[in-house]
Amino acid sequence: MMKKYRILTINPGSTSTKIALFENEVKLFEENIRHSIEELEVFNTILEQYSFRENSIIKVLEDRSIELSTLSCIVARGGLLKPIEGGTYIIDSSLVDALRKGAIHACNLAGLIANELAQELNINSYIVDPPCVDELEEIARVTGIKEIKRTSLFHALNQKAVARRAAKILGKKYEECNFIVAHIGGGISVGAHRLGRVIDVNNALNGDGPFSPERAGGIPTGEFLNLCFSGKYTKEQINKMLSSKGGMVNHLGVNDVRIVEEMIEKGDSKASLIYDAMVYQVAKAIGEMATVLKGEYDRIILTGGISHSKKFCSKLKERINFLGQIEIFPGEDELVALAEGGLRILNGLDNPKKYR
Repeated sequence: MMKKYRILTINPGSTSTKIALFENEVKLFEENIRHSIEELEVFNTILEQYSFRENSIIKVLEDRSIELSTLSCIVARGGLLKPIEGGTYIIDSSLVDALRKGAIHACNLAGLIANELAQELNINSYIVDPPCVDELEEIARVTGIKEIKRTSLFHALNQKAVARRAAKILGKKYEECNFIVAHIGGGISVGAHRLGRVIDVNNALNGDGPFSPERAGGIPTGEFLNLCFSGKYTKEQINKMLSSKGGMVNHLGVNDVRIVEEMIEKGDSKASLIYDAMVYQVAKAIGEMATVLKGEYDRIILTGGISHSKKFCSKLKERINFLGQIEIFPGEDELVALAEGGLRILNGLDNPKKYR
């Protein structure tokens, strides 16, 4: 009989903290704890939110009469850290120190909270595939300017989770497969997965690749240089244009693809052009990764929130169908992906790594 494990997962965002309890692969409950602006504005730093968020988690567990002593491990969303290879990392003193030092986003609090709760229970806590996962080959880092190297910053947790699911469908291990994975959401990342490593991927926050609902993606450098020195914008405004005020929201004033689709249905020709251009750029990025893998890949995988859109996926398929078989895993269930990472350790299918 398969042993039953209980896993608590923790995923903080800017204004909420998501938690879920799993028994093996089965989700027993999920809760999105929302934090009002008024509650958060009393804190001067992200680290100061630590106890507030931890107490909000404990309260939910108490209200649901969850016995913490039944937990087998706690798995937290990975934070902003130095570049590391993918995998499940045990939270120890080295990782705690790094999470504290890099705490400019709430995601870094997840590991700190998990560590404290786990220590009280005498169990282990982990993070899984944080966004700083960097497995790029050296050739993928090179640019035309020696002082600048391409960096890896992408939706590692979801990309690797869906790649593992696709491998399972094929009756293989993730480490035995090659995939092209396109995460299409508020940010867009397209990665080349070769034998369990993401050997090339765009910087999906403020770097290159397709533009997204909120991010500028790759842009002509000469024109961008002129914009930077035009005197119209501050460095902070330019940075926001790259990472949160670019792409679809820059062109159309909205960052929700569903609203843009409604605009198109009402005959908005500009909305139609920008929408099609985003499809076009995602298709181009997938084609690029096909060359990285030299045409040797098992599947093309579409995932992320926008992959729920039949319209977007249909238009994208028109451009990439000739490249191979396509699997779609809509959305990004990060809590499930975290639980799967912890379960692989508990079942002895993977070994925890140490952050150094």
